[in-house]
Amino acid sequence: MTTYRISQLAERSGVPATTLRFYEDAGLLPAARTPSGYRVYGEDAVERLAFISSAKMLGLALEEIRDLLDVREEGVCASVRARMLPLVADRITQTDGRIAELRAFSAHLAGVHAELSWPAPAGACGPGCGCTTTSMPTAGPVPIALSPTRLDQATESWREIPVACTLGGAELGERTRQWQQLVGKVEGREEIDDGVRLSFPAGADLAGEVAALAAAEQGCCAFFDFRLHLTPTALQLEVRAPESAAGMLADLFGATA
Repeated sequence: MTTYRISQLAERSGVPATTLRFYEDAGLLPAARTPSGYRVYGEDAVERLAFISSAKMLGLALEEIRDLLDVREEGVCASVRARMLPLVADRITQTDGRIAELRAFSAHLAGVHAELSWPAPAGACGPGCGCTTTSMPTAGPVPIALSPTRLDQATESWREIPVACTLGGAELGERTRQWQQLVGKVEGREEIDDGVRLSFPAGADLAGEVAALAAAEQGCCAFFDFRLHLTPTALQLEVRAPESAAGMLADLFGATA
């Protein structure tokens, strides 16, 4: 079996030895010891490091990467994907929120720039001269797509997807319980075309929870179409489904069957 000393693994993987030591301390990269006390890594270390680097590029935290590695050790790719889906969905929510904030800030800067482009008043700076800004922008609504389709009625392919769920038994019961627990936090419910709009208390943590569960649901029931709207004061989830899935829509989300 091929083994690597820390310097050899650093050269092979392109990861500095200091980072390899850090990964070992963080529980991401196991290492054995020779009788002389030198670190020795197994032949799967290079592939493991590639997975860690990929997960870091997705913005995943070390704790999340550690959990993924534990699942990966079981040797079932589908399990790793199932664990990654809600994590990536959470990063989408966070990223879209930051984009909305940056767009609002860019618009704020454009207004300040326009103000500063006017001729300066005579004398020193003072109130109303444009050099001092006291208001900060507020981010507007953030539409977040949680399905591979958009709301163009001519191309809503989710309407054509067979109404079938890949979960069964205990997994289906657990997923239903998760939705019931989440829907229990709903403050308002409104019937919309082909579905329902649920209003939750505003908050980034709850938005991440809603997005993660919706993304997981997409993995087993692609006939559902989700849209999440997040503002500083509101959080809404729109759920749509084909007519033949009206019963499931009612069971999970309280829509009228």
